[in-house]
Amino acid sequence: ARYTPADFISLVERHHIPYHEKKLGQLFCDRSAHDISGMLEQECHGAGVAIQTNANVREVRKGDDFVVQTEAAVFHAPCLVVATGGLSVPKIGATSFGYELARQFGLSIQAPRPALVPLVFAESERKQWCDLAGVSTEVVASVQSSRLAFREQMLFTHRGISGPVILQISSYWNGQEPISLDLVPDRDLAAELRSRGHRDAASWKALLREVLPRRLADRWLEVHPLVFNSDLAFAEAERQLHGWKVLPEGTEGYGKAEVTAGGVDTGELSAKTMESMKIPGLFLIGEVVDVTGQLGGFNFQWAWASGFCAGQAL
Repeated sequence: ARYTPADFISLVERHHIPYHEKKLGQLFCDRSAHDISGMLEQECHGAGVAIQTNANVREVRKGDDFVVQTEAAVFHAPCLVVATGGLSVPKIGATSFGYELARQFGLSIQAPRPALVPLVFAESERKQWCDLAGVSTEVVASVQSSRLAFREQMLFTHRGISGPVILQISSYWNGQEPISLDLVPDRDLAAELRSRGHRDAASWKALLREVLPRRLADRWLEVHPLVFNSDLAFAEAERQLHGWKVLPEGTEGYGKAEVTAGGVDTGELSAKTMESMKIPGLFLIGEVVDVTGQLGGFNFQWAWASGFCAGQAL
């Protein structure tokens, strides 16, 4: 990449914006994302960029130049950069305009879908688990169709599950297979029981209350009661904790999705400039393209990097 995370961090530091790093290089603003949007506006003004708001685009066509007709004016330019984002968070103005424009010019689109998004339980599971809304615990989440697994916090909600680990795995969930949740990663509960010299239902309950939030432990035992005090029974009880299979009913949709997966097929674009191979002068950058990163600033980095590539080519 010609525009690296280090390049962007240098820009952030020049603007004296405080930030912190979580695991795996995830970067977050200490105060607010408004710091970043304000920084970008300052950079635009410093470069002489004119920003026109409240001017919906009515039509885009191409002759010798691109012609963009808005509610306020008509613009002519030899190049057009589409940086309209995806469908996530429609309340702040997200629309399908970028995809429609790409289709207008004959570009292929990979079907958009919500990503980095909370998941919704089926009705039966909502009845069992959703009164635990607000309870969180560290889990490992995985799906069979992907080799990736994530270990972070999971949060029960009024409709299902969320938290960083669920947002991460949601991008790899195909909507049909169950998600596997390890509620007690790296723990050998049967061995811990043996070391304590007690192996009965009361000891099992006490141990679960130590390793899980108390409300979750109690509910788990209601749903998965220990039937027999035997080695096989404890082994099965622990297996269930290490591999809780959940088949969500769906996601919370674009309203709560952090990003949109899918978009303009990357095979349609130059990897060096982000210019369309079919339509000279047409560039597509950021989330409107079929590139989706993990949680923690990676999708923003794609926006900066792809925008830089297009900018250098203009």
